[in-house]
Amino acid sequence: MNNNFTKSTMLIALLSLSTQLFSQETPATPERFGKQSLRTWSVGAHGGILSQNTFLGRGSVKAREFKSVGYGAFIKRQILPALGLQADFLRGEIKTLNNTSTIEQVNSINWSGSLTAVLNIANFSLNTQNAVLIPYVKAGAGYMSSDSKVANVDVFTDREGWYIPTGVGFKFGVAKGINIDLGYDINFIKSSPTVKNAYNESRFSYAHAGLEFALGNKENSQLQNYSAVADLRKQSAEESAELRRALSTAEQNAARDREQYAKDLGDDDNDGVANKFDKCPGTAAATVVDGSGCPIAVTQTVIKETTVVTEADRKILKDAISNLEFDLGKSTIRAKSYTTLNRVAALLMEKNFSLKLAGHTDNTGGRELNLRLSKERAESVKAYLVSQGANASRIEATGYGPDQPIASNKTAAGRQENRRVEFTLY
Repeated sequence: MNNNFTKSTMLIALLSLSTQLFSQETPATPERFGKQSLRTWSVGAHGGILSQNTFLGRGSVKAREFKSVGYGAFIKRQILPALGLQADFLRGEIKTLNNTSTIEQVNSINWSGSLTAVLNIANFSLNTQNAVLIPYVKAGAGYMSSDSKVANVDVFTDREGWYIPTGVGFKFGVAKGINIDLGYDINFIKSSPTVKNAYNESRFSYAHAGLEFALGNKENSQLQNYSAVADLRKQSAEESAELRRALSTAEQNAARDREQYAKDLGDDDNDGVANKFDKCPGTAAATVVDGSGCPIAVTQTVIKETTVVTEADRKILKDAISNLEFDLGKSTIRAKSYTTLNRVAALLMEKNFSLKLAGHTDNTGGRELNLRLSKERAESVKAYLVSQGANASRIEATGYGPDQPIASNKTAAGRQENRRVEFTLY
């Protein structure tokens, strides 16, 4: 009864390990430098030569190795790159001749099951993500049932008992997910004296060769074969190439933006209105145009020669500066600024002043962007004044960006003061 209980316990433990094979999910492809999805389950089959003799010392029998054949299979769960848990199944016959006779003894392994820990000693990757050579050692515990005959006379039948499997071997990676397994096992019998006596010195060896197949997504590497260093080198090279492509694209875009900026703020027809705001390009020289660069009919031009700027004139400019507002990050003038700008336009027409508009920004953002924004805002003020009747040829619009601050850019109040358009009469 105890033997039956032990046998049932061993089978349940092995089956509980193997049933996890059917719960695997197909992992998604990881992002670069992200968590790797690796195959941890594998199955295999093997065959080889069973022998009463081992390399620990030749026994007292003449083993008939090439007539003693064994075969089996295994299920393996890789827990760490260097550590796996393997369930082995083995059958076969061990044939020997007594040294003093020609009588043949046959020990038949009806079935055996063992649970072993497999320790990978090294992982030789040769700069690839999948190892080509993995030496290993293993040890564990197993349970087996065997028969023994001498000259066709039964010594015992269906005797069950424990044994300790140990072994060494090499795995060769021949493809992604396929390994050749070459191993040599020594199994130590821990059963009744009758069974021990049937096996020379209570042990037998098994030299075998087989194939191991990884389960799961075929695109993923096996955990035991995976080389993190080789994979990191590959992903780093891909990242470097991608960054170089991104840098090249950014440089091309910057060159294109500079070219467009120069084109937009140029004045091809010399009418005093930048190309970006000029809705009537190509006007003839000396043509009076409005703020959109389109010709306007001038009924009478009154030129008053004066260079005297009064305090009242300066107050009109001061009010215009203090009330001047643009949309955030744009050159569009807000409607609340129109009233004071209209007074500046009237002053320019009445006294025939010349006006210099100087746009300034703080140092927030790139210098090229700030230069463009300051120039566009000065041009917007000029375009509005011209649209109200001011002479475009007497208005100069310049952008200085962040180059001429009047306060510290380290504070919000200072940056607010630096964002301005200055009006200068002369």
